[in-house]
Amino acid sequence: MSASFAQRSKNIDQLIQKVSDFAEVEGEHESIISGLSFNSRISPTESTHCIYSLGLGLVLQGQKEVTIGDKVYQCHEGHSMLTTIDLPVTSHVVEASLKKPFLALLLLLDLKMVNEVIADLSVKELPTYSDDTHESFTVELADIPLTDTVFRLVKLIDEPIMIPHLADLIKKEIVIRLLNSSQGVYLRQLVKSGSVKQKIHQIVSWLKNNFAQPIRMDDLAEKAFMSPSTFRQHFREVTGMSPLQYQKQLRLQEARHLMLNQNLDAGRAASLVGYESASQFSREYSRLFGESPQRDIQRMKQNT
Repeated sequence: MSASFAQRSKNIDQLIQKVSDFAEVEGEHESIISGLSFNSRISPTESTHCIYSLGLGLVLQGQKEVTIGDKVYQCHEGHSMLTTIDLPVTSHVVEASLKKPFLALLLLLDLKMVNEVIADLSVKELPTYSDDTHESFTVELADIPLTDTVFRLVKLIDEPIMIPHLADLIKKEIVIRLLNSSQGVYLRQLVKSGSVKQKIHQIVSWLKNNFAQPIRMDDLAEKAFMSPSTFRQHFREVTGMSPLQYQKQLRLQEARHLMLNQNLDAGRAASLVGYESASQFSREYSRLFGESPQRDIQRMKQNT
């Protein structure tokens, strides 16, 4: 066993022990540190549809599978998952047991902090990269400096009085570590003025706030200062799906949330998220979630 492998394993083992203390009960757990949460599962899970936001995930134990568009990612122990643009995803835990639970942590990143860190760093301090890479979700083996820094952030939970003074400093170090890692290119593209990813990020932000409105591809392309064909190509490269598919997933996930949490019927929820045809809504809902709206919501309520 190499020294680097042994050190990485030690860091992960320390994180497993510490996260296990904070996530003794199965489920998702928000920590007292803003943006930091933990996930524990004692058995494989069904597919979950959600939005991944700008953030760093670490799989500490077990395995999960993430699907974005038509691309499937396998996330194993010791892998870091970096999301740079809000993405509708389907994910599920594929490896977990009572003896060896699935354990992971998520740290949401602050875009303003990323911008500030990049502005402070000299270009010479950062690895060079090509502008041809546009992925918004990447999976890599977490390096030793990154896992060590994350461990120090998690340990801070044991010192609540120090959190206001040290948490942001450690988060800033995590951003610096990421920028100097193989995943740093994806963060830098997000904040580079005029980059493809920055333009698509602006469109994604607009869609999240206006998904119920009818959209024309030409209008979105104009907002991104691209031709329609170039816009469609870059949007798919960055998000893994077309703009219409992206809008559809936002609409359907919001409708599901409204029916589950506000007890709205399918017709009312469909209308609120922008559907004019109830039958079209039902077809597309069933295609995404595997069941009709009524059956899906009934099943989810029975399982809660």
